[in-house]
Amino acid sequence: MKRRYRLSDKARFRQVRQEGTSCAHPLLVLCYLPNGLTISRCGFTVSKRIGNAVERNRVRRRLREAVRLMWERLEPGYDLVWIARSGVKRAEFAELQNACARLLRRARLLTNDGQKPVPDVDPVL
Repeated sequence: MKRRYRLSDKARFRQVRQEGTSCAHPLLVLCYLPNGLTISRCGFTVSKRIGNAVERNRVRRRLREAVRLMWERLEPGYDLVWIARSGVKRAEFAELQNACARLLRRARLLTNDGQKPVPDVDPVL
């Protein structure tokens, strides 16, 4: 994901979390708020409860990649904050991708313009 699509301002993170709308999944929480721009931006939050710095950075990279794969179908003009929950570090990448897609669909932030469908993979138990 390119840097211009990343949300990095601490005050904006706080504003999206407090004023925005949220959707929850067992692995992730998505908070979103219109930003008045022609692009959408994403920020990722992984708390220390997830693990040490290496594990938190790995989770952030995996989340960034899962969102990047559906970036072209994302509705422009929103700031998104993704919050990792405790089960995310044990989840397979397909489960993580599925969780992202479900949250974006629930928030109605995925456009449906005839492109390749977003995978809807059920987790393997």
